[in-house]
Amino acid sequence: MSQSFIFSSESVTEGHPDKVCDTVSDAILDACLEQDPTSRVACETFVKDNMIGLAGEITTAAKFDYSEKVREAVAEIGYDREYETEDYSYECKFEANSMFVMNLLGQQSPDIAQGVDASAADNKATVEQGAGDQGIMFGYACDETPELMPAPISYSHKLGSALTALRKSRQLPWLRPDSKTQVSMEYVDGKPSRVTAVVVSTMHAREISTPEIREALRTELIDKVIPSEYLTDETEFLINPTGLFVIGGPEGDAGLTGRKIIVDTYGGSGRHGGGAFSGKDPSKVDRSAAYMARWVAKNVVAAGFASKCELQLAYAIGHPDPVSIHLDTFGTEQADNAQIVAAIKEVFSFKPAQIVSQLDLLRPIYRQSTNYGHFGREDAELPWELTNKIAELKSALRSPAFA
Repeated sequence: MSQSFIFSSESVTEGHPDKVCDTVSDAILDACLEQDPTSRVACETFVKDNMIGLAGEITTAAKFDYSEKVREAVAEIGYDREYETEDYSYECKFEANSMFVMNLLGQQSPDIAQGVDASAADNKATVEQGAGDQGIMFGYACDETPELMPAPISYSHKLGSALTALRKSRQLPWLRPDSKTQVSMEYVDGKPSRVTAVVVSTMHAREISTPEIREALRTELIDKVIPSEYLTDETEFLINPTGLFVIGGPEGDAGLTGRKIIVDTYGGSGRHGGGAFSGKDPSKVDRSAAYMARWVAKNVVAAGFASKCELQLAYAIGHPDPVSIHLDTFGTEQADNAQIVAAIKEVFSFKPAQIVSQLDLLRPIYRQSTNYGHFGREDAELPWELTNKIAELKSALRSPAFA
């Protein structure tokens, strides 16, 4: 007897207040790494109305105008009066050239630095680079989509990315930056079967009517992004369901870095350790080890070892080795899980310094990851998305089926 359930995931565009903050934080990180690859960065951003603030700790030799870097990032998102036309107004209080920027950044605590640095220190057990914090990190992959991501979050991200493209190309010049998308998918016997609901809420110019918005986004967005075989006569389309969305962005809601961690990862399909990504350099295992775990899980699924895989890593601050590595294949494994774990340990190193080296993370690549998911991206060159360890894993796995 077949079993079915409905699972939903959401995404938000780069103009959402929280994503504005993530974008700015990663812009600061990339600016530091571009000049100084050894930069230690923990940049938090907060925003409301026409004010944006930076807080956290940065130790870097990089020299640049922080305020100007913030304004560049905000203008690139689209909070800029250049979007005002003869037909459509720009009414948002938040605007790149006129906003107030507050800089409260300090330097990294020396107590933390001595644990992370690859050098000796009093009462430190090793001279190796240690984890930048304690915590648990998860990586996940499944065979529901070509990019090995869960279908609901994959299509939510694709809707958000396409919506932004419609706005930035001026194809729909009444669109404004703050938008959210959501996809509900029915699963039958564990496989995606049909989309039961699509939700799109987007900020817009006052001059456009809600019926016009709904018609345009159904034909120019949803029908072009969601495969037709997933849409049925019963699919519910909820486009700007409140009826009006003129006041948005930081004027409509405050924003903070790191509040969209489920959007950033697997849409709720995989577990999350709780640590945010944006604004953190790769010495912070909240970010780098989560990327590492995704890389491993994706290669496990791509190698055919399982159709669904979740890897958990756990670290102690200042310690160079994970305190635990746990694999869950949810009953889909094609080999013994203990054998798969042994193969993983043979092929990959999970020491913080080795994670950075294997994925070449001391580069200004993080703005590519900020929006529309840190995982499953086909439009960005992200090293943790490579399936380049399949042959090594198969060679390391002591199983006749993969010999």
